[in-house]
Amino acid sequence: MARRKRYEELERDDGTIVRYEPHENGGGMVATGAQVARDAYVASTAWVDPGVRIASAVRLGDHVWVEDEASIARGARVGSHAHIGRAAALGVGARVGERAIVGAGATVEPHASVEPQSAVADQSVVRRRAGYVTAA
Repeated sequence: MARRKRYEELERDDGTIVRYEPHENGGGMVATGAQVARDAYVASTAWVDPGVRIASAVRLGDHVWVEDEASIARGARVGSHAHIGRAAALGVGARVGERAIVGAGATVEPHASVEPQSAVADQSVVRRRAGYVTAA
């Protein structure tokens, strides 16, 4: 019986090869160079790129893509089919809805939410104020 490969290697546009291995909690693919807490849940169809930092108690849904250098703080939740752009930051307890896009360099402040199927522009900030969520 042939042994099953436990990793994937993908070539980037610049020709570099990135190796991804399954995370122990959920089985999602995490690139070499990413830092993901052991108790974070990475769904089996999620992908985490190099340089990403994911804290404890985070949950990434199915088909989520987290790009290079993004950071996701403790207790944040990312819904299925969402995309977190390069160098984006999600604060403690932040929520990103299903099929939402958080642009490159954008910030979702602690306990703020991004509605399902919405987009946050590059370099913008999503704030939570007195029970309301605003994008500025």
